[in-house]
Amino acid sequence: MTLYAIGDIHGQLDLLRRQHDLIAADQARHGPGTTVHLGDLVDRGAYSAGVIDLLRRGQAAGEDWVVLKGNHDRMFTLFLGDPRAQDAGLRPDLSWLHPRLGGAATLASYGVRNAADRPAARVHADALAAVPPAHRDWLADLPVMHCAQGLCFVHAGVRPGVALEDQTETDLLWIRDPFLTDPCSHGPLIVHGHTAIDVPRHYGNRVNLDTGAAYGGPLSTAVFEGDEVFHLTTAGRVALRPAC
Repeated sequence: MTLYAIGDIHGQLDLLRRQHDLIAADQARHGPGTTVHLGDLVDRGAYSAGVIDLLRRGQAAGEDWVVLKGNHDRMFTLFLGDPRAQDAGLRPDLSWLHPRLGGAATLASYGVRNAADRPAARVHADALAAVPPAHRDWLADLPVMHCAQGLCFVHAGVRPGVALEDQTETDLLWIRDPFLTDPCSHGPLIVHGHTAIDVPRHYGNRVNLDTGAAYGGPLSTAVFEGDEVFHLTTAGRVALRPAC
């Protein structure tokens, strides 16, 4: 069975549609497969509401899509529950509405304007009125891990030395080091995003697919078939091999 994975989307609806088109073309040549979206659907980009609507409706229509939760998705749902809530992975001097995080762009996609410049309580009231309950519930219920065929898909990574079943949600959504610097096998090959790089890279024990769509970079997709990994491009599959 073929598996596909798409990196951090961050409200880039057009880029997501293009990746879905690439996958559809690849499936027309090679047969069907499951597509895993690695989380961070929202923030920074202009069309977070559209991304959520596309993915939610696609799943409801029977698309073979897995959608994982990212740290930005969790911050959004936490804010909707309580504007004073602080994500356990976020620095205490920051909030979801801080310009660095891009939460205001997500709310703007629902018609809530100037969120970063108004009292949080007022923004929260407007957000509750604007964000459909179906979007809120769907986001809150997203899984944080998907494992299949010797692969483990998560948003950020895993904590080395901790069994997969014992990983904390905060690590799965937020971790960088020591995960990124650990050369040891984690058992399955870990497929993740969260840490932006220039192109998809295979490190032997992990594959990173966050290529900075949040910052004007591309959105990237990888194909996993048996022991082979490919970067899916407009020219087709390009082998993605571990760096020497």
